[in-house]
Amino acid sequence: MSKYDIIVLGSGPGGYVTAIRASQLGLKTAVIEKESLGGVCLNWGCIPTKALLKSAQVFEYLKHANDYGLVVKEYDKDFDAVVNRSRNVAQGMSKGVEFLMKKNKIDVIKGFGKLKPGKKVDVDGKEYSADHIIVATGARSRELPNLPQDGKKIIGYREAMTLKKQPKKMIVVGSGAIGVEFAYFYNAMGTEVTVVEYLPNIVPVEDIDISKQLEKSFKKSGIKIMTSAEVTNVDTSGDGVKATVKTKKGEEVLEADIVLSAVGIKTNIEGIGLEDVGIAVDRDKILVNDYYQTNIPGYYAIGDVTPGQALAHVASAEGILCVEKIAGQHVEALDYGNIPGCTYASPEIASVGLTEKQAKEKGLDIKVGKFPFSASGKASAAGTKDGFVKVIFDAKYGEWLGCHMIGAGVTDMIAEAVLGRKLETTGHEVLKTVHPHPTMSEAVMEAVADAYGEVIHL
Repeated sequence: MSKYDIIVLGSGPGGYVTAIRASQLGLKTAVIEKESLGGVCLNWGCIPTKALLKSAQVFEYLKHANDYGLVVKEYDKDFDAVVNRSRNVAQGMSKGVEFLMKKNKIDVIKGFGKLKPGKKVDVDGKEYSADHIIVATGARSRELPNLPQDGKKIIGYREAMTLKKQPKKMIVVGSGAIGVEFAYFYNAMGTEVTVVEYLPNIVPVEDIDISKQLEKSFKKSGIKIMTSAEVTNVDTSGDGVKATVKTKKGEEVLEADIVLSAVGIKTNIEGIGLEDVGIAVDRDKILVNDYYQTNIPGYYAIGDVTPGQALAHVASAEGILCVEKIAGQHVEALDYGNIPGCTYASPEIASVGLTEKQAKEKGLDIKVGKFPFSASGKASAAGTKDGFVKVIFDAKYGEWLGCHMIGAGVTDMIAEAVLGRKLETTGHEVLKTVHPHPTMSEAVMEAVADAYGEVIHL
């Protein structure tokens, strides 16, 4: 039997990062993976979707070349080539993880791992043991009873990024990050897209102003939005799909080639031996403490299988913290109130901290500032004037409670707010920090200035 200090079950952005940090700390480490290194994020999620979205963005630039004083007489898309580029990007990243495993002397064990009592893992009949076993098996597309995925007419995100033929009409059920990103991609490529959202607003976890702006931008792009709506039945017996949608006005039947189910995720915890070991689970999540220890000594869990936000960067941070604690380092528990969330549709969305509604519900006296990109010189020059930056501060202490952005490239801007909040900066300190001009990022300073009644360019 092979013996390790650490065995990591799963090699997604939680698992492989955990393994590398463990190896850096001098721990003999192995990773068990049943599919491709990098997990869903690198192979079927974060990375390949961004490649698709980039192709859509370039295609939109070609459509609007005249707006930039350019003449492009002939252009078209090759849907297969767009999909192939995305797959090649994913494969390249997965090979990069393979290189990192070798570089850090981490053993990669291929196969399906099942936890056993006594700090052991069975991989397709062969046993391995470790002092510490970390579960990082991630999640998959969740299925609704009335929307069973057949992989052909009712699909999940995996099929959505590898379709052989571009659909003429698509219904996207769910308007979280996955739903709106694919809605943008297919609409930009020329598919007629309808988004169906059960709640009153699309991207429902975001600040209400962000939701309204995205709906406005999407409608301008030709995407049909149906909120407070529910798909109650799907008929796939014909050539396409007929979806019955229940709204406040009654029922409506939508016809499309394909329905994309983007209604959240389901954790991959079945069949991995949690019951055999006695590891506590509540509502599809493995219960852990601040350092990701389960109720059974020697067994840990990180990433989507635990109650924190199901985000790649959260999984990575949890894994690093987990192994540093195991190695005896002094670590601070992760602050889940300061985790940035990003959505890569066009316009992009990025946010951190409290929404305005949440701040008010806490009874806080707040200052709110907003700066539209329509007043930004850089945004005007780039032709990307949709969106704004919104900031929320505690009126008494100047604490930065929340920051919400929608616009071009805002996913690359949100880190300023995350770092500022981590360092407990105040509104006045942000305001007096000189931001470069002309940039999209100076909209953060301008929004803060608006909160304090000192805005110059609005």
